[in-house]
Order: sequence, then structure tokens, then C-alpha cells
Amino acid sequence: MARPRSVYRCAQCGHDHPKWVGRCEGCDEWNSVAEEPITLAIATPASRSSSRRAVATTSPQRLREVTGVRLSRWSTGIPELDYVFGGGLVPGSMSLIGGEPGVGKSTLLLQCAARLENAGRCVLYASGEESPEQIRLRADRLDEDAGHVLVIGETRLEAIVDASLAARADLLILDSIQTVYTDTLESAPGSVGQVRESAARLMRFAKDTGTAVVVVGHVTKGGTIAGPKTLEHIVDTVLYFEGEVSLDYRLLRATKNRFGSVDELGVFSMTERGLVPVANPSALFLAARSSTTSGSAVTALMEGTRPVLVEVQALAAPSGYGTPQRVATGIDPKRLAVLLAVLERRGGISFAQLDVFIQVTAGVRLTEPGADLAVAAALLSSLNDRPTPADALYLGEIGLGGEVRPIGGLDRRLAEAGRLGFRRAFGSGRSSTQVAGVAHVGLDHIDQLVRVLAA
Repeated sequence: MARPRSVYRCAQCGHDHPKWVGRCEGCDEWNSVAEEPITLAIATPASRSSSRRAVATTSPQRLREVTGVRLSRWSTGIPELDYVFGGGLVPGSMSLIGGEPGVGKSTLLLQCAARLENAGRCVLYASGEESPEQIRLRADRLDEDAGHVLVIGETRLEAIVDASLAARADLLILDSIQTVYTDTLESAPGSVGQVRESAARLMRFAKDTGTAVVVVGHVTKGGTIAGPKTLEHIVDTVLYFEGEVSLDYRLLRATKNRFGSVDELGVFSMTERGLVPVANPSALFLAARSSTTSGSAVTALMEGTRPVLVEVQALAAPSGYGTPQRVATGIDPKRLAVLLAVLERRGGISFAQLDVFIQVTAGVRLTEPGADLAVAAALLSSLNDRPTPADALYLGEIGLGGEVRPIGGLDRRLAEAGRLGFRRAFGSGRSSTQVAGVAHVGLDHIDQLVRVLAA
């Protein structure tokens, strides 16, 4: 028999509480605990023993005895999407794609479905948020011929899985995981239990049938995928679709990939007819750069295995208030504070009475310390009101002692810079990497950069 009751479960980590609390005891997240009705099955001793006998045991084997298989991939027909996946979509895999509303998740997946269908793969597009008529309206705006794609408007997981089995689909696209529910749980769609159980069943379905599954996930106001963290642990690949809705370009980034590299970056341009892959992101990010404006410096980031050149802009202006402002877009404000302190203490340059504004163009975020030298160069350029050399690149980490430290992947960064016309690269004097066409200018300390840009 079953006895219904409620539990208070954290939406972030899934930890259960006997009563409502403001702060989760499992992950210390505030206001993430919500009540969920569940059904507990009361098992008798006889049923427990019979269930143990029914479980089939698997004997362990030596790893060298495991038969190796060659990993196959399906090309989606979209080069940037294939690149982020690691070469294409893997049969039997489960992928999760998240992003802000309106960023283009459904558009990209519909384009992917159309190209795979036209390549001979059977695709089922299941939507719990839109009706087939709404999906048809989106398809009519695209350049792709999506007329052969199978669509279903359904929120019950069992019905979606049955439809996929009946159609013998090679790819199942589910939009979105927060809208579906399974009959085995009484909680509402989008709850921690429903999302976790639905994801687990879809993963088992993918592994048992060889069907590739791609699900869309909602994001929270903090930018993370909604639902329990176990959702991201279950799937094989996690992709984040980034970019301002008001801008024309979108960034697709892999944060988890069991079949390829993480942190790979794909760039798309949003048009009236759908998303268009950008083959040369560096040229796009630097297209509007002016070589005659002060406060600008260029650095090269490693996004997975791809070097991407981005522009760092800085503006230092007299403060109109008692406390100067520090505004950072695309860079950690704490990192900016450290660099300002190093410039003042080790380089003799003070920004104490100035408002400082830092911005990384194209919506890219600087997460690696190798961009420190470019941020410092942009700040000094704005302070001196002198443009940095138009053909110069800045690559290096700045330590608290003011020393300039080398960074990894320098050969690929310099090769990309040389291809786009850069002829000088300022970096650590301890680096010996040389690339034809790009002269390496070694700097041992931050005060050397101060003297170079002041000359």
C-alpha cells in the first residue's frame, strides 16, 4: 500500500528536510527549499526479499577484457555545433542545453533537426511549451527545410518515449525538461523529483536504444540551469547558450563533455532566417575596434582548444563623487581591484581619485589570468590618453609582486594573432615561444609595461 506525504526538498542539491527551512542544510543555498508531495511505497519483508532475488548481479571483469568500440558521430550539418560537441552528435548520448529565454535554443535545435532529417536521420521534436502549430511558424521563418521533422506537443514522459520508439527516432529533442512529468511521481512538472527522475529515465532510454537525446533546460536568475545539480551530473554533455538578446551574436559553450573537450566555444550570428555559424570569431569580435582610440588592448583567450582574440576596453575619468566607482563588465570585479592595487604599489600609477570602467567586448568573460596584461595595458592607455600600438597583443599573468608570468598555449594564440595581422606580442620575458611573423616582446615586471606605454 502507499501513503502520501510531503517532503521539503532543495531545488539546488535535492537534499530532503523534515520541515521548511530558509537555508538548505546540504548546500547552504538560501530560499531553495520547497514542499513536494511524494508517495512512499511500504514494502513488507517478503516483498523486500523477493526484490533482492529479482536483481540480477553483474560480475566484474578486467578492463583489458572489455571490448573496445570505435566512437561514431553524426554531423549535425552546423559546423560550430559539431565543433562544440567535439566532432558531432554521439548516438546514445544525452545532452543538455541551457540559456536565457529568447537566446535561440529552440531555433538552433530546430535547425539541427532539419539538417539531420535531410541527411537521412529520423528526428522527433517533442515540445511541452509550444504546440506543433507554433513550431511550424518558427520553421517557416528558417532557411532550413524542416517539413519532414516529426513533432509532438506532449508533456507526459511515457508518451514521448513511446512516440520515439514507434517512430524509431535516431534523435529525440525535448523542449524542455522542466515541462515534462512521469506518472510514477505525484509532484508537479519542474519539481526536483520530476526533473531528476525524467532525466534518469531519458538517459536509460538513450543508452538502451542508441537514440541520441537532447533536452533544453531552463535557467535561473543567476544564469545556472534550473533544477537539481544532479541533472547536469546525469547527462553526457552540458551546453550553455550565452549572449544578449539585443545583440546579433550568440556564444555556445560546452561546460561538460564526456566525448570531447570542455570549454569549447561556438559562435553564431542571429539573423531573420535563423542562426548562422561564424567561422572566424576573432575577426567578428575585433571588427568594430578603432586603433586611434585610447583605452583599448587586445588579448587572446583559449576557449577549449580554440584561440579567440578579444578587445578589452578601459576608461579612467575623474570621480564626481567622494568614492570612485569601479565598474567591470566581463571581468571579475575582485580581479580588477587586485590589478589596480598592483599598478599602484608596484608600478607607481594611482587610480585612487579616478572612476574606472572595464569592459570586454562581444559579451565575452575573462576567466583566465592570461588576460591580466591586456587589462593593465588598457588602463594605462586610458590614463595616458594614448592608443596602444595597433599591431600589438598583450598576453601574460600579473602577480602580486608585479612580475609578469608566462601562460599556456602561447604558440596557438600567437598563430591566431599573426593570421589577423598582429605583429607584436607583449608577454612574459621567461617565455621562449616564437611564431613566424609575430615578434615577442618580453616583460619581466609591470613597471616595464608602464614605461613602454608612456613613451
